[in-house]
Amino acid sequence: MARVRFIGSEPVTVPELGSREIQPDEVVEVPDARFEGYVCQVGTWEAVEEPRPPEPNQTELAPPARKIAARPQKTED
Repeated sequence: MARVRFIGSEPVTVPELGSREIQPDEVVEVPDARFEGYVCQVGTWEAVEEPRPPEPNQTELAPPARKIAARPQKTED
Protein backbone atom coordinates (compact mmCIF):
# COMPACT_ATOMS: atom_id res chain seq x y z
CA MET A 1 0.00 0.00 0.00
CA ALA A 2 1.09 3.54 -0.70
CA ARG A 3 1.38 6.26 1.92
CA VAL A 4 0.33 9.92 1.80
CA ARG A 5 0.48 12.83 4.25
CA PHE A 6 -2.53 15.03 4.92
CA ILE A 7 -1.34 18.65 4.66
CA GLY A 8 -4.68 20.36 5.31
CA SER A 9 -5.13 22.67 8.29
CA GLU A 10 -8.25 21.02 9.81
CA PRO A 11 -9.00 17.35 10.52
CA VAL A 12 -11.02 15.59 7.81
CA THR A 13 -13.07 12.41 7.71
CA VAL A 14 -12.17 10.17 4.78
CA PRO A 15 -14.97 7.72 3.92
CA GLU A 16 -12.67 5.66 1.71
CA LEU A 17 -10.48 4.94 4.74
CA GLY A 18 -13.36 3.62 6.83
CA SER A 19 -14.70 7.08 7.75
CA ARG A 20 -11.53 7.64 9.73
CA GLU A 21 -10.71 11.15 10.94
CA ILE A 22 -7.31 12.24 9.62
CA GLN A 23 -5.37 14.90 11.50
CA PRO A 24 -3.16 17.58 9.89
CA ASP A 25 0.34 16.23 9.09
CA GLU A 26 -0.83 12.62 9.60
CA VAL A 27 0.56 9.92 7.30
CA VAL A 28 -1.93 7.26 6.19
CA GLU A 29 -1.82 4.18 3.98
CA VAL A 30 -4.03 4.25 0.91
CA PRO A 31 -4.74 1.55 -1.68
CA ASP A 32 -2.15 1.58 -4.49
CA ALA A 33 -4.90 1.92 -7.08
CA ARG A 34 -6.18 5.11 -5.39
CA PHE A 35 -2.80 6.79 -4.78
CA GLU A 36 -3.15 9.15 -7.75
CA GLY A 37 -6.57 10.24 -6.49
CA TYR A 38 -4.94 11.60 -3.35
CA VAL A 39 -1.72 13.14 -4.66
CA CYS A 40 -3.52 14.98 -7.47
CA GLN A 41 -5.03 17.12 -4.68
CA VAL A 42 -1.76 19.00 -4.17
CA GLY A 43 -3.18 21.40 -1.59
CA THR A 44 -4.47 18.56 0.58
CA TRP A 45 -2.20 15.51 0.24
CA GLU A 46 1.47 14.86 -0.51
CA ALA A 47 3.17 11.61 -1.47
CA VAL A 48 5.25 9.86 1.19
CA GLU A 49 5.67 6.40 -0.35
CA GLU A 50 4.56 5.65 -3.90
CA PRO A 51 2.93 2.36 -4.82
CA ARG A 52 5.28 -0.46 -5.69
CA PRO A 53 5.31 -1.44 -9.34
CA PRO A 54 3.30 -4.60 -9.93
CA GLU A 55 5.39 -7.75 -9.95
CA PRO A 56 5.23 -9.69 -13.19
CA ASN A 57 2.97 -12.66 -12.93
CA GLN A 58 5.23 -15.57 -13.77
CA THR A 59 2.34 -17.79 -14.77
CA GLU A 60 1.53 -15.33 -17.55
CA LEU A 61 5.12 -15.36 -18.77
CA ALA A 62 5.34 -19.15 -19.00
CA PRO A 63 3.86 -20.89 -22.02
CA PRO A 64 0.60 -22.66 -21.32
CA ALA A 65 1.04 -26.18 -20.03
CA ARG A 66 0.12 -28.95 -22.41
CA LYS A 67 -2.62 -31.20 -21.23
CA ILE A 68 -2.06 -34.88 -21.72
CA ALA A 69 -5.09 -37.06 -22.21
CA ALA A 70 -5.61 -39.62 -19.48
CA ARG A 71 -5.29 -43.26 -20.41
CA PRO A 72 -8.60 -45.06 -20.50
CA GLN A 73 -9.19 -47.15 -17.45
CA LYS A 74 -9.25 -50.87 -17.97
CA THR A 75 -12.55 -52.53 -17.29
CA GLU A 76 -12.73 -56.02 -15.98
CA ASP A 77 -15.11 -58.31 -17.80
